[in-house]
Amino acid sequence: MKIEKSEYITIPQLARILGLSRIAVYKKVKKGQIKAMRVGKIYLIPRVSVSNILGKALGEKDKHQIDEAVRKTVKEYGEVLKLLGGE
Repeated sequence: MKIEKSEYITIPQLARILGLSRIAVYKKVKKGQIKAMRVGKIYLIPRVSVSNILGKALGEKDKHQIDEAVRKTVKEYGEVLKLLGGE
């Protein structure tokens, strides 16, 4: 498998983009909150996922989670939302 350097960024690079410490980004990678692959001693994050991390683009999974959260909120608090909307 050939890895193109321009297709991936490292944890320190992502940390600078996000304005976080390298440790904070590393912890997010270890928890699975940021998708990365390990190559030797370093982790590589696909550049295409950076826009998702920054919130500029949503994947289908993210959209589904948001839709489910909205449905649940409307189901549980629909009457309250109607009252608030009338103010």
